[in-house]
Amino acid sequence: MKIEHFKPGRWRQRLQYRSFEPAPVNHDWHWDDPQINVLLEAANRALGELNAFSLIVPDIDLFIEMHVVKEAQTSSRIEGTQTGIDEAVLPEEQIKPEKRDDWREVRSYIDAVNFAIAELRTLPLSNRLLRQTHAILLRGARGQHKQPGEFRSSQNWIGGSSLADAAFIPPHHEGLADYMGELEAFWHNPAIAVPHLIRIAISHYQFETIHPFLDGNGRIGRLLVPLYLVSHGVLA
Repeated sequence: MKIEHFKPGRWRQRLQYRSFEPAPVNHDWHWDDPQINVLLEAANRALGELNAFSLIVPDIDLFIEMHVVKEAQTSSRIEGTQTGIDEAVLPEEQIKPEKRDDWREVRSYIDAVNFAIAELRTLPLSNRLLRQTHAILLRGARGQHKQPGEFRSSQNWIGGSSLADAAFIPPHHEGLADYMGELEAFWHNPAIAVPHLIRIAISHYQFETIHPFLDGNGRIGRLLVPLYLVSHGVLA
């Protein structure tokens, strides 16, 4: 399928709202726009430079640890959490009581990243891994009562205060297993001749459109990108 001709899905009428049901992505992709090839070349060069750090940084473990802390702090800030990187590396008892909820969210993200990367040594990138990582992400944080480690069993929405005024309503929860199963198949389908960066861009879009968790979709979706790259040997 040409990327330029892709129809992302359709709206489906429910009882009192319409949910968006995304189109399948587990098929071959190609394109006519030559600018995509130019951007791919630049992005792959940047990835190669990033990967080279593992060869020249004297203490790669320290480098990765600080990168994970920075990523956790930045990703959590997107979700409205306010914890500085200097605070993220402190023990909890040194954090002001009014900031400890934010601190716990960042630390849970750090634990989730480290867990997921370690699990890739024995477990392929999969929905099982994402669910286990999600359970750690919400552990002791403000989303701990929103089905940590499980795909949602109710309808969620983005923006607005209810389904009535939502900016976007993801697919109904009854179809989540099929949608996420199809997405997982796309990650590992050897018959699809598509560059990894194109595949992960489509995967990130599809994951956020499905929005499979009640909370933490943004953080897990952003984490999906490096997990895919590591699992396929693009990043060491």
